[in-house]
Amino acid sequence: MRATASIPSTATLRAVVAPVLLGALAIAAWQGVVVAFHVRPFVVPSPSAIAAELSGNVQVIGDAALGTARNALIGFVVGVLAAVGGAALAAAVRVVDRATAPLVTAASVVPIVALAPVLYTAFGTDNRSARVVVAAITAFIPVYVNSLRGLNTVAPIHRDLLRAYAATPWQATRTVTLPGALPYFCTGLRIASSVAVISALVAEYFGGPVDGLGKAITSAVSSSRYALAWAYVVGAVVIGLVFYCATYLVERAVLRGRPA
Repeated sequence: MRATASIPSTATLRAVVAPVLLGALAIAAWQGVVVAFHVRPFVVPSPSAIAAELSGNVQVIGDAALGTARNALIGFVVGVLAAVGGAALAAAVRVVDRATAPLVTAASVVPIVALAPVLYTAFGTDNRSARVVVAAITAFIPVYVNSLRGLNTVAPIHRDLLRAYAATPWQATRTVTLPGALPYFCTGLRIASSVAVISALVAEYFGGPVDGLGKAITSAVSSSRYALAWAYVVGAVVIGLVFYCATYLVERAVLRGRPA
């Protein structure tokens, strides 16, 4: 019993140590290449220079990261709620599915660099709404597509079994459709968590209030403070990891209680 109980902890330890060790080796190689070949900072700064900027500007980077995270989070929540409602309606009414399919496809291929300036013109350059809308649209697409696919993926044998037991539509939805759609929804949720952060960050380059990581990176590069710009990039990576890990924990919690 004790040996069996120790197996999961050993596997977890290996899963943590392996990527940490690989990351440390990659950073060491990066530092070695920059020093050995005298790589100029505007090409790529050394990890030690980036770490120095991080330690010296923790408050500034943290404030900028919180600004981007706030916009991404609001857009993410709005996009997910709209996607779930839209997918449920499209799954229930086939006409809605066929009518909205071209619009969803078109929205999925709209470049952020083209959409953000248009939205800033509509909402005003001193308003954060454009950033939130961009994050909401990019989060909407993967959640909608995956949720709709999950709602439409019901094994015929399960459908026939419920029909044989004279199950009501709600009973069929609760016992078969929704549990079957949960893995698809969680997949879309994890994808949306990353693209919401990326889209909110990119949207900051094209206008709006002077806060957030996008504006901070642009300002640092224009001032030739390349190591500081990379330090802001590290802040963006941290936000992305926080969003991704949060949705991953939600997925584990939801699927753990899912009936087999």
